[in-house]
Amino acid sequence: MVFGIFATLAEFERDMIRERTMAGLAAARARGRKGGRKFALSKAQVRLAQAAMAQRDTSVSDLCKELGIERVTLYRYVGPNGELRDYGQRVLAAKTR
Repeated sequence: MVFGIFATLAEFERDMIRERTMAGLAAARARGRKGGRKFALSKAQVRLAQAAMAQRDTSVSDLCKELGIERVTLYRYVGPNGELRDYGQRVLAAKTR
């Protein structure tokens, strides 16, 4: 019986936390804010990486050092032939603050 009471209270508290979280996110969106991590590359850096990767003689290691990112991050934004991948497309489509 005591366990059931505690379970009910825990469920109620969880619902309250969820409601407050959703209200906070809605208020932030209304103020023009949106959540999430910032992109590792700017629009200019994505364009530079895209142009560099389209050339066959590009050293991926040198390009990564120049941009200050890891190889995995580069390939997340731009493919080996210079085509934009999902992250690269999202950076170029994003509004500038």
